[in-house]
Amino acid sequence: MRLIHRFTTAFFVILLTSLLGCAETPTQEGTGQYVDDTVITAKVKSAIFADPALKSAEINVETYKGVVQLSGFVRSQKNIDKAVKLATEVPGVTSVKNAMRRK
Repeated sequence: MRLIHRFTTAFFVILLTSLLGCAETPTQEGTGQYVDDTVITAKVKSAIFADPALKSAEINVETYKGVVQLSGFVRSQKNIDKAVKLATEVPGVTSVKNAMRRK
């Protein structure tokens, strides 16, 4: 009986440690959040690429906890505004940080 109790305790300690390793902290996103951010990044990139005026590989997209950061170089302020608008329309985006510059 004592052996079963020790085994059960050890099992739950290992399980709890494993779950805490995947948990989200204020400075690090959890596994689920990372996957969500990757999907958001892909959707924003495809929305930008699909727009004929913005077909630019010079716009970089990064996402952290739903916040999208756009950086790179574009031809005009109109293109900057269009890229920000497209990014805000993607589901899951909580805000957009604009770090793009005109050429």
